[in-house]
Amino acid sequence: MFEKVLTFGTIAVILALWFAVTGLQLVDPKLVPSPQSVWTAFLDIAQNGYRNRTLFQHIGASLGRLIAAFLLAAAAAVPLGLASGFNAKIRAVLEPVIEFYRPLPPLAYYTILVLWLGIGDQSKIALLLLACFAPVYVSCVAAVIKINQDYLNCAYAVGAGRWQVFLHVVFPACLPDVLTGLRTALGVGYTTLVSAEMVAATSGLGWMVLDASRLLRSDITFLGIIIMGITGVLMDRGLRLLERRLVPWKGKE
Repeated sequence: MFEKVLTFGTIAVILALWFAVTGLQLVDPKLVPSPQSVWTAFLDIAQNGYRNRTLFQHIGASLGRLIAAFLLAAAAAVPLGLASGFNAKIRAVLEPVIEFYRPLPPLAYYTILVLWLGIGDQSKIALLLLACFAPVYVSCVAAVIKINQDYLNCAYAVGAGRWQVFLHVVFPACLPDVLTGLRTALGVGYTTLVSAEMVAATSGLGWMVLDASRLLRSDITFLGIIIMGITGVLMDRGLRLLERRLVPWKGKE
C-alpha cells in the first residue's frame, strides 16, 4: 500500500512541477508547453484528427505494427532460444548472427530493409521484429543454460525422453525468464517504433511526434510522448498480469 502512495506521490510531484514551471513562464512555451495546452491539443486532435487521420488511427497504426512484430518475434525467438539453450549445435549456428546484429542501431540496417521490402509497413514490422527478437532469444538461452542439471538428470533417471524433459522440465523452469524477456522486448520494440516511422510514414504516434516537432508544435509532441508512455505501461501491465497467471511461483522460491 505504501509503495502505491509513493508511486502516486511521484506522479503528483512531477505534474505540480510542470504546472509551476509553465505557469511562472520559467521556460519558453515552444520548448515546454503547459499542461493546459497539451490537454487542448488532445481535445483538438481527438475531435479533428491530425493530418487527415484521427487520433485512434494514429494509435492503431503504431500499435498494429508493434503488436504484429512482437507476436512474430515471440513465435520465432522463444522456440529457437529454448532449442539453442538445450542444444549447443543449434546455438553455435544461430548465435553468431544474432550477436552480430543485436548491438547495431536500428537505423543502421533499416535502410537495407526499406530497399528489400519497400517503404510500407512490411519494412517497419521487419525492423521491429528484429529489435524484439534478440532480447527474447537471449533470455531464453540464458534461462535454459542456468537450469539445475540435477532436474534434468532426475527426469532422465525415471525414464523420460529428451522431448519429455524439454516439455515438462525445461520449458516450465524457463517460463519466468521467457516472460521477462518478452517484457524487455516489448520495451525495446516501442523505443524502435519512432525509427520505424521516420521513413515515408503518414500515420502512427512516432510519425506524429516527429512531424509535430518539425512544425515546433511542442504541445502535440508532448501529447504523443504521453500517449506512447501510457500505452506502453498498459501493455507492460498486461504482460505482468499474464506472468502472475502463468508463473505464480515466481519470487516465492
